[in-house]
Amino acid sequence: MTQRRYLLSESEIPSHWYNVVADLPSPPLPPLHPGTHEPIGPEMLEPLFPMALIMQEVSADRFIAIPDPIREVLAMWRPTPLHRALGLEAALGTDCKIFYKYEGGSPAGSHKPNTAVAQAWYNAQEGVKRIATETGAGQWGSALSFAGSLYGIDVKVYMVRVSYDGKPARRSMMEAWGGSVVASPSIDTNAGRAILEKDPHSTGSLGIAISEAVEDAATRDDTKYALGSVLNHVLLHQTVIGQEAKKQLDMAGAYPDVVVGCVGGGSNFAGIAFPFIADVAAGKKLRIVAAEPASCPTLTRGHYGYDFGDTAGMTPLLPMHTLGHTFMPAPIHAGGLRYHGMSPLVSQLVHAGIVEPVAYLQNECFAAGVQFARAEGIIPAPEATHAIRAVLAEVEAAREAGEPRTILFNLCGHGHLELGAYAQYLAGDLVDHELEQSALDAAADVIKGMPAIA
Repeated sequence: MTQRRYLLSESEIPSHWYNVVADLPSPPLPPLHPGTHEPIGPEMLEPLFPMALIMQEVSADRFIAIPDPIREVLAMWRPTPLHRALGLEAALGTDCKIFYKYEGGSPAGSHKPNTAVAQAWYNAQEGVKRIATETGAGQWGSALSFAGSLYGIDVKVYMVRVSYDGKPARRSMMEAWGGSVVASPSIDTNAGRAILEKDPHSTGSLGIAISEAVEDAATRDDTKYALGSVLNHVLLHQTVIGQEAKKQLDMAGAYPDVVVGCVGGGSNFAGIAFPFIADVAAGKKLRIVAAEPASCPTLTRGHYGYDFGDTAGMTPLLPMHTLGHTFMPAPIHAGGLRYHGMSPLVSQLVHAGIVEPVAYLQNECFAAGVQFARAEGIIPAPEATHAIRAVLAEVEAAREAGEPRTILFNLCGHGHLELGAYAQYLAGDLVDHELEQSALDAAADVIKGMPAIA
């Protein structure tokens, strides 16, 4: 019988993070000062991040060593298993080989602790006692609260209002680990109060929550800021996923024709896909697919240019695919994918034609998630259902072409705390949201006057 699970030993946790910057077709564009539009130096980021993370952010080294204390904590759940999806293959009646890397076994139930632990450790090394952050669906807030508890760091989480109200179990996780959670927009910051003055019933967005967390950190001497996606150093930390997957695929005697990940800001997608970019750069034939929500189609329909990473315009200007920093996403259940912008590194790879973006509506994604759960036994997080939907599309395309494919995807977390969303889907009450052209036109107006990208 074909093996279902491929496991590595604790000693095989990667010793280095892989930095995709070393294998990009051209150097990444720099972040710009929001006022002068000139490239910023590391010193501008010092009020927000420890210097060690800033150096990772700007590094072009192909590999960066993972400190042993971080690897020791990662060993609580890493290496994570690689599964052959035999049940799904049988249900689909396909000759394709489908593999998935399962990140749901971490304490927070997702891939997010891979960077949360690293960021908390580096902050602790510089004596930081408090971190401010934002969270969408709650995976990042819970991961950082967990990591903060390991190193005696207080964590303040600005949680997007629609998720704060709809996902109380996530709040409980954060609070159990000592995190302090408020709904965003909040009355705790100038940015939050300004939004509430305009719209007292605002459901919030990641852009707003980032503004609040950045303001919190920038106005307190005892506080740094931490981000769960988008930035280079965050994506760097996630590459343990793909590096492990490569070893496990070797054990299975397989290599992917297609690598798939869901994408919102870029962290879990980078984790599975970036280590394979090195193979693409070396000449291997390999397709890499990024699946996003049709209600927040940053890569498939957004503009590629410089924009703020937050709603209030407090961050540097980043080169990225964007729907405009004032964009208010629809309240879909995949809260981790409700972001107006995309990682500059992922954006550059899409712009270069190396990564293929696709977008799906949430009902078809939940349908894929239910099909996967019934075949494989794991209920996926709403975000991960977008990757599963893309896998189903790959299987159908392979059937039509008469050419079976080997497909690898990242199952970035479980959906045990999202059962209310599944209940809505199963009852037929889940609403699809597809972005209208008027919203895209408004985004173009928002970034008008920003530096352009050739």
